[in-house]
Amino acid sequence: MELGLIVIFWYGILHAFGPDHLTAIADFSIGKEAKRTLLSVGAFAIGHGIMLFVFAKILQHTAIPEEVLGYGDIIASSVIFSIGVYLLYLVYANKIHLSSHTHDHKKHVHIWFGDEHKHESSTPSAFGVGILMGIGGVRGMLVTLGVLQGQAVDVSMIFAFILGVMVVFFAFGLVILWINKDILTTIKNVRRVFAAVGTISVLVGGNMLMA
Repeated sequence: MELGLIVIFWYGILHAFGPDHLTAIADFSIGKEAKRTLLSVGAFAIGHGIMLFVFAKILQHTAIPEEVLGYGDIIASSVIFSIGVYLLYLVYANKIHLSSHTHDHKKHVHIWFGDEHKHESSTPSAFGVGILMGIGGVRGMLVTLGVLQGQAVDVSMIFAFILGVMVVFFAFGLVILWINKDILTTIKNVRRVFAAVGTISVLVGGNMLMA
């Protein structure tokens, strides 16, 4: 069993390196404060692992045609594409705002979206995106589980997978935190970075949809 958990852990690491996952992390972490960024990353990883676990359990007992499983990839791709379109809309509709102030001799920058200054947590949306994208990753999970000689999917495997995913997600989250802190200091940089992230998301999601 220990070998199986190691396999699942490394699968989680490799799985997290997918361009769709890193794009999703950037999408809902860019422009956020440190605490919200880390909470969003953790919520995404947990939601992703839970959905993979649920679908893996279902597929262990129910024969689902390959073409039906393919719809999971379409859902995941559509999520990435849609988020990219939304980010580009925020940029070109002038819905991204920035303000700064000095507190205890330190400069603090706040970024918000829409027409009013609202501080809303992105954690629920990150959890939801993780769930939706988990639908698209279930086939890869089952292939990996096949290496484990037909062992039943249990909670320990999912914890191992989530741990592997979190290693990469939190490392990438630190990169996003650096961008948020040192790059997103002017409204011009904010719009440029959001436009870049949105464009990448559209390209990644669009490429996955056409694959």
